[in-house]
Amino acid sequence: MSLRFRVLAATLSLSLIATSALAQGSSTSRSQTSSSNNANSPSLSANILPRLSIEQFTLPNGLRVVMSRDSSVPVVAVALHYDVGSRNERAGRTGFAHLFEHMMFQGSENVGKNKYGEFVANAGGGSNATTNTERTYYYATLPANQLPLALWLESDRMRSLKVTQENLSNQIKVVQEEKRFRIDNQPYVGSNLRLSELVFGNFANAHSVIGSMEDLDAATLEDVQQFFKTYYTPNNAVLAIAGDFDPKGARSLVEKYFGTIPRGATPPALDVNETANVAKRTDTILDPLAQTPLFRIGWKIPPSRTPDFYALTIATRILFGGESSRLYQRLVKTDESALVISGNIDERRGPSAVVAAALPKPGKDAAQVKQTIFDEIHRFATEGPTADEMERARNTILNGTVRLRQSAQTVADRLAEFTLFYGDPTLVNTELDRYLSVTPERVKAAVARYLDTDNRVVLDVVPARGANRPAGSNLPSGDARQPGAPAPQVPPQQPVRPDSPTRPANPDRPADQQQRPAQP
Repeated sequence: MSLRFRVLAATLSLSLIATSALAQGSSTSRSQTSSSNNANSPSLSANILPRLSIEQFTLPNGLRVVMSRDSSVPVVAVALHYDVGSRNERAGRTGFAHLFEHMMFQGSENVGKNKYGEFVANAGGGSNATTNTERTYYYATLPANQLPLALWLESDRMRSLKVTQENLSNQIKVVQEEKRFRIDNQPYVGSNLRLSELVFGNFANAHSVIGSMEDLDAATLEDVQQFFKTYYTPNNAVLAIAGDFDPKGARSLVEKYFGTIPRGATPPALDVNETANVAKRTDTILDPLAQTPLFRIGWKIPPSRTPDFYALTIATRILFGGESSRLYQRLVKTDESALVISGNIDERRGPSAVVAAALPKPGKDAAQVKQTIFDEIHRFATEGPTADEMERARNTILNGTVRLRQSAQTVADRLAEFTLFYGDPTLVNTELDRYLSVTPERVKAAVARYLDTDNRVVLDVVPARGANRPAGSNLPSGDARQPGAPAPQVPPQQPVRPDSPTRPANPDRPADQQQRPAQP
């Protein structure tokens, strides 16, 4: 039976299998939970998903390579993760990581400007790239016999990207236009970026991925050439290959195309440490595009892959995750005091965050909506989750993990990410166990420690016309929407990626599910 068929079978029988696994998880004591990372611990997910076969090696120049073969479909995916994101930027030079995502499609020694996507598309594949706080990620999915093409394309731009003044000036304009379209001219989106600045005190964690217009304007050719030299090196990257390929042949191709690229200097050390307290607890911003008030809440929490992080991921699902969540049922269904309530984890290797957003119903008291959220969190911290809530949250995570296995591209992504962040691609086989092992007691305790507290950010977003402002506000007036305008469309609070049980999409980067179009 092929791996893909077994994954599909797992999807069909998920609820029945999950019930058995969850019964085991619910009876696990705290001491068992803390030791669940031990390799000798029984795997709760062993009967749900087959283990991926994984091979890995490192080239002499430092490039780490991880491979997982699945020949059930004649497709191969290549993912190249560079260990550089917005957290590596310095004040006055923000937006460089995202800018380089664009620069990497501007041509190299043997590939013309904007020809990367054409090569892949003409071979029957698709490609794109994404940037977030943690890393920059390039990927291509092609017919299995096109693996040499994918590796050649990636190696050519790692070796010889054309970082010229013409390309730089052009892409600065592209990124600035993207910022205007996706952020500056969309209601509520800017407040999402502001929330990070209020939660995190360390500049590396707080500033946005897309950066500022001023910093992009100030970027010099020397700046960006040095950025490329520092971070776009084989020893600062992980290459993952997943799908239908011959591992021995793939290794030979990797050595052929990447083996002669020189090793770079070790990038500078990075400090992402944070104090326990949020940077600022309250703030109010005017939004000239908003039609009705909205507020956001943020809590600082431990880094990803810590025991409390897993517990808080489950808690966030229970409190904010969809129409079955506690707060949706309370605020939208029962009280009818809110139109929208959402929340999720902003997952990072360093300090992370729980973030939430609510849109009160017109005529309803925003202060009361906030208090209801805090009251429900306090009740959760006092009483803990119910058995049904734990099962629903775990099933959501199970479903996300199963879906991840159905795409060679998402498998390659996770292999590269686990290798880059933690040095261990086998986490793709064991991460689910850490979620299934979390007990209700651990979830309750984590909520009491990190969410049921006044160490949080409350950010009010007020329409610029001045109506329905928070009490005591002396904010200036601005342009108003016309009376009778349709109800606002509120962007979700950093929606979770469909291929990951926890990872939020980043709102300040290009959509990552479309092929980057070729430019004339």
